[in-house]
Amino acid sequence: AGYILSCGALLLLFYWRPEWDVWANCIRCSLEEADIVLLRTTDEFQRYTQKKVTWIDLSTLALPFGSNSDGPLVADKDSVINRAVMKPQLKIRCIQVQKIRYIWDFSVKEFKKVGSLEDSNTCHSIHHKFGAGLTREEQKIRQLVCGPNAIEVEIRPIWKLLFKEILNPFYVFQAFTLTLWLSQGYIEYSVAIIILSIISVGLTVYDLRQQSTKLHDLVEEHNKVQVTVCTKSCKELESCYLVPGDMLLLDGKKLSLPCDAVLIDGSCIVNEGMLTGESVPVTKTPLPLVESLMPWKTHSMEDYRRHVLFCGTEVIQTKATGRGPARAVVLQTGFNTAKGDLVRSILYPKPVNFKLYRDAFKFIIGLSVIGVFGLIYTVCVFVSHGKPVADVVTMALLLLTAAVPPAIPAALTTGTVYAQRRLKKKIFCISPQRINICGQINLVCFDKTGTLTEDGLDLWGIIPSEGSRFQKIHKFPSSTPLPWGPVCGAMASCHSLVVLDKKIQGDPLDLKMFEGTHWEDSAVATRKSIISHFPDLFQAPVEGIAILHQFPFSSGLQRMSVVSQKIGEEQYDLYMKGAPEIVSSFCRQDTVPVNFLKELKTYTSQGFRVIALAHKALNLGKDVDVSNLEREEAESGLVFLGLLVMENRLKQETKPVIRELAAARIRSVMVTGDNLQTAVTVARNAGMIHTGSKVILIEAKEPEGSAPASIAWRLITLEGETCNYHFAMNGKSYQVITKYFYNLLPKILVNATVFARMSPGQKSSLVEEFQKLEVGGVGGWMDVSPSSDSHGFQALKMAHAGISLSEQEASVASPFTSQIPNIQCVPELIREGRAALVASFAVVKYLTLYGLIQFVGTALLFWQLQIFGNYQYLIQDVIITLLVCLTMSLTEAYPKLAPYRPPGQLISPPLLLSIILNVCFTIAMQTCGFLLVKQQPWYVALASQSSGAQSTVLSYEDTTLWPLSSINCIIVAFVFSKGKPFRKPIYTNYANLSKAFKLNCCSCLFQQFVCTPVIWRIYVLLMLLVTFCVSFFTEDVILQNKHLWLLIKAWFGYQSNSQHRKWQRMLQSDPSWPPVNAKDFEVKAYRLLYEQAGKAREDMPHLSLQRQRTEQLLHTRT
Repeated sequence: AGYILSCGALLLLFYWRPEWDVWANCIRCSLEEADIVLLRTTDEFQRYTQKKVTWIDLSTLALPFGSNSDGPLVADKDSVINRAVMKPQLKIRCIQVQKIRYIWDFSVKEFKKVGSLEDSNTCHSIHHKFGAGLTREEQKIRQLVCGPNAIEVEIRPIWKLLFKEILNPFYVFQAFTLTLWLSQGYIEYSVAIIILSIISVGLTVYDLRQQSTKLHDLVEEHNKVQVTVCTKSCKELESCYLVPGDMLLLDGKKLSLPCDAVLIDGSCIVNEGMLTGESVPVTKTPLPLVESLMPWKTHSMEDYRRHVLFCGTEVIQTKATGRGPARAVVLQTGFNTAKGDLVRSILYPKPVNFKLYRDAFKFIIGLSVIGVFGLIYTVCVFVSHGKPVADVVTMALLLLTAAVPPAIPAALTTGTVYAQRRLKKKIFCISPQRINICGQINLVCFDKTGTLTEDGLDLWGIIPSEGSRFQKIHKFPSSTPLPWGPVCGAMASCHSLVVLDKKIQGDPLDLKMFEGTHWEDSAVATRKSIISHFPDLFQAPVEGIAILHQFPFSSGLQRMSVVSQKIGEEQYDLYMKGAPEIVSSFCRQDTVPVNFLKELKTYTSQGFRVIALAHKALNLGKDVDVSNLEREEAESGLVFLGLLVMENRLKQETKPVIRELAAARIRSVMVTGDNLQTAVTVARNAGMIHTGSKVILIEAKEPEGSAPASIAWRLITLEGETCNYHFAMNGKSYQVITKYFYNLLPKILVNATVFARMSPGQKSSLVEEFQKLEVGGVGGWMDVSPSSDSHGFQALKMAHAGISLSEQEASVASPFTSQIPNIQCVPELIREGRAALVASFAVVKYLTLYGLIQFVGTALLFWQLQIFGNYQYLIQDVIITLLVCLTMSLTEAYPKLAPYRPPGQLISPPLLLSIILNVCFTIAMQTCGFLLVKQQPWYVALASQSSGAQSTVLSYEDTTLWPLSSINCIIVAFVFSKGKPFRKPIYTNYANLSKAFKLNCCSCLFQQFVCTPVIWRIYVLLMLLVTFCVSFFTEDVILQNKHLWLLIKAWFGYQSNSQHRKWQRMLQSDPSWPPVNAKDFEVKAYRLLYEQAGKAREDMPHLSLQRQRTEQLLHTRT
């Protein structure tokens, strides 16, 4: 009844605010009884969604006898399905949030995600429970509960997109305004606005439809893949029927994986380019069959990914074992998979937290308040003259709508649209609203390899080690081939290269290392990789080497090793390569040279990439299955072989770009997986660390026994003396600091420049900590993370403005993808972001002034019961304002980055003063014109002497106020079109200038001037000229004078409230900071506080909604 009585207004209100709908129609209850669940995100946007609880009925399935008893429904006793079934009804309660299904767990009284195998499974339980496949009955149960294994993206019907767009509050307000104008006979203007709105809505719907279609086409082809599944027998079926726990057979055919699966037998070579951005073959090894009580992911630590075949990746090659083809157990299906998570990040992007959009809403509210005062004024004037109620209401609403230009929200996007068009040739953008955010960037996080430095590595030399001493360096390229020995064997076999289509493919570092041996790689039918030398170049005592087993490289372990065998010999060898400090720890110390660290520092300090090699002879006996070797046991007691030195040159564009960013006071930070000393050297060479600056290495260690956690500060002495200093640390130290010294982290981040040996999770954490550092500050701390490594995409999505240098499909999750293969895209994006931000502010200011100029003129005419004519409104609203809004943002970005950022807030003193002062100038000018025209000897009150519709339009007041208000709109457009330092001068915007000139001519020659003497027209032009001069002087010399505002701030003692500035001020006044050559120990109170906070977070019930915790507000339908 309320919907009908309110003519649908209540329904519309509930559509905008779903929480009000729930509060009005539901009563609060426990989550277990709820029919409707209200979800609220815990971010600053506090968005609500309501979800209906549905039931899954398992009684429709032909279940085996005894299913209704207290026994488990599925064989895996730890499965959440067993805890979610309501017996004897055999029903399950569920909700679906952002494509993920949650079922009600009766044991813990909360909704749990379904569609994945439980993480609590151990390595042994995965082999034991699922190694033989699921029964047919259990497959049916899981299919019904988990849903189909498909990443289905609906192509949204046009009518749905259309309704969603037109129900936007902006268009609803516009519809109300147009209805009012049409009722008053403003047909021409109303029709023009309707046409423009239809075009705007049509283009938006078309764009959304195209995006929906492209995403649908991208994922649809992988939803129907034929796979072989084993139950009691093996059979082929469509991939949409796969469920977690199914056992897949990988028989060697090329296959695009339709799910996430863990390899339990055999090995695979896959291409993960779709997810990581790198089309480099990756070797996957089987999950070990070990009797461990730890969950399988914990057992494998950060390296568990080496066992997982991710959805969307392509299986290029498989290697069978004696037990048959390679086998894998399905881990996750549908949107729970890695590819599903990528698609969900596109469907449900992280909200853009930018104050500009919130300030715009406050702006509209402020204008609405002014409009309400105008409404009251109109009612008083017209009622005092005894006008009919209908006329009073109409005119009052007309003045209300005049004060609030409905185009303000749309105006915020005009600068963004033009900036996106200019960026299109260099940078592809899937999140246009982030372009404005780029205008506020003041920190840039760079990866090193492939971003600051060249993609490829050049083999510079090998420093062999014999008898615990380094030998003479063998440089590359060299006319003398590398002699045969363990070093040559390690370089020839310790890699993950594969032969595909008669071409060697793999990691660029591995490729360069292997090419240095002048050997060749081939494959034989036994699926063992055979390395044989080129016989024409030199002689070797072996025919070749067979690689029998690999322990793949991972960023967590920072090493890889292989088990190999020389052709024709029985002995097995293990070769290892990796980070020098890691490899040396696995070697017998009597084989590691005494000057190992000194020699390592010699090369890393020059910016070389250094890899260590090691070897061990394995005594395994005959016909042993090397795939069952324990990695920990095999990788022990090795002999240190030497150091492989590789050269990684800076890109020629890197240094100028870093210099340009530094000149603009934009801080650069390096976050890499490489060696710390190498990273510091590259940072120094690139200009991130200036000559003479102090570099303080931070080394943090976890507690050992009774010794507490410690943090050491070691100074690297550089030439020259300066007060500038930079912190550098590795990922291990960063992890210890976040856990045991979290109170020091903000202090460190203020001056931290180099982060080395960082894992993917640590990269994301660092980006988040940098963002926290500026919470509550003006503008915010922005991160740009260009990355070409395979682990950068998680950090890219976390950053405010992530840039990917990869052209792979995974880059669709990044807001920006550069077509320039270097960091020149960064200043380009910042320039366009600043120009777009300034243009958006200028258009908002103009529209505000335009509305208030029209409001003042209309209010003055209402005093005499007069009004502007339809065509006059039409010229002001369409010919002047529309063209100004469309052309004002055409001014291009200024080519040089200014050493400060544009304002990031609409609600700021300079901007508010600009609007207030210009409104005052407008009121003064129009009031003077209104009063002075009455003092002229030729003035006649025309409205009182005529009748009809024209009596309220044709008058000397109207003839005076209309050109004053119209040309005033053009004046403020010119004044607000600020050029340097963020945009080019206005004279470069030929379109804007030519239109302004033509509009001035049209306004001056308008027919309403005919009835006034020439001298009065000159007076009108003089008033406009004075207004222009005063307005331009005030805007350009006073309000846009940054030095003046700095003086005012200093006079009043104003200081920035941003966290970053607060820490800077605090550290500058602290004589004990930075600590140099000192060591600090953990304070137990901080650790206790940290652990308690962590436990509180873990104990908090939540649903995982796109990585955002969500509160549950519970209601049931009455």
